[in-house]
Amino acid sequence: MRILVIEDTTPILTNIVDYLSGLGYIVDCSDDGQAGYERLCRDEFDLVVLDLMLPRMDGYELCRRLRCELRSTIPVIMVTARDALDDRLAGFDAGADDYLVKPFALAELGARIRALLQRRRSAAPSVLKVGDLSLDQDTLALERAGTPLKLPPAPLTLLRLLMLHSPAVVHRTRLEEALWHDSPPDSDALRTHIHHIRQVIDKPFEQPLLHTVHGIGYQLRAQ
Repeated sequence: MRILVIEDTTPILTNIVDYLSGLGYIVDCSDDGQAGYERLCRDEFDLVVLDLMLPRMDGYELCRRLRCELRSTIPVIMVTARDALDDRLAGFDAGADDYLVKPFALAELGARIRALLQRRRSAAPSVLKVGDLSLDQDTLALERAGTPLKLPPAPLTLLRLLMLHSPAVVHRTRLEEALWHDSPPDSDALRTHIHHIRQVIDKPFEQPLLHTVHGIGYQLRAQ
């Protein structure tokens, strides 16, 4: 499980990163709201620990943009010293899943993370659906509007990732990492797989589902 911690107070950031790493999580961090948002645009995480008061973009704005612009459903735990009811409500209204007031015990943060991740796993469907496109994650059976479709393993891996995050935009770097990890080939290889996906899931049908977001990546969404 990969967690992004966005916190600008160095001692707190260090303590959280060390504690979560000790629990076995892969932990990335940022001390800047804008930089943290850019990481979320580019990379895939399973959960975000988000401070409220951050340079360049505060936690409220980051969370709102995460939900509204990226259309992401990633769990967010907001952490802040502001404990007034209005602050908590503003955090939930911005899209936070949980709200933890500083100072807090690291064990409590760990427990809340486990609860959110377990809830997310329990809610994960075995059949992914975007519009009339469906993919059974167990059998890898793919169909659209009742018509069985076939894709080779590499394009199918990309399609599954796009469906998991739909209607969010998936950054091209994340798609490349899904196939080639840290050693992607030239950009034409990804473009070739995307073209193959379009030929199979879009070309025979009236309504396209796969969309290019220029300069960022791709998204799968029904109109």
